[in-house]
Amino acid sequence: MAGSVVDTEWSVGRTVAELRRLGAKRNVEGMARYGIRAKKVFGVSKPNLDALARKIGKNHALGLKLWSTGIQDARILAGLVSEPAKVTAAQMELWVRDFDNWDSCDGTCCHLFVLAPAAWSKALAWTKRKDEFQKRGGFALAAYLAYRDKAAGDAKFLEFFRVIEREAGDERNFVRKAVNWALRNIGKRNLRLNRAAIATARRIQKRESRAARWISADALRELEGEAVQARLRRKER
Repeated sequence: MAGSVVDTEWSVGRTVAELRRLGAKRNVEGMARYGIRAKKVFGVSKPNLDALARKIGKNHALGLKLWSTGIQDARILAGLVSEPAKVTAAQMELWVRDFDNWDSCDGTCCHLFVLAPAAWSKALAWTKRKDEFQKRGGFALAAYLAYRDKAAGDAKFLEFFRVIEREAGDERNFVRKAVNWALRNIGKRNLRLNRAAIATARRIQKRESRAARWISADALRELEGEAVQARLRRKER
């Protein structure tokens, strides 16, 4: 999509009409089974959303309008067509307050927010939020930064381990899974961070919390596994 030509004929009305056409009730039902529930949703499949995003091209103004419709499918598409360099901290704050399921949270963080200038500051700030999906957004951003921000030094990720320890006791399903996800992704970045992630998991393991013990056990299973260890050793050569 990078460098694609913007089709100015894609108004918000035309785009929503196309989303409605592409939607399917069976997809809405399938999304609900996976915990994706929204007040307004058409049930457009991800491949169809990706294809539509390619047709539209990058269009930040359209992305803002699509998000404001409140339609789940339109919000995922908004993350795909918006331009990361134009995403302000204020926009991130407005959008994060609308996160009401893991799909809109993860999709927006993956396709857009992780590449925005304020990604790191928001990742740290959002981990302190009380709302389940806003808090998840902080850890989702950290998980995506771990493999998308190639220029970041280890110090930034080492700092995030303290955040992971601080929040490992949150028993809410979508928070604990995101904490675990961030821990695993950072721990797969290189051998130094892998050792630090394993040490963090060992400390978390001692907590009197079901969430903390689950986060630790699941992370250690992957981080100490031969597949990850072999890949990191090869990477260090």
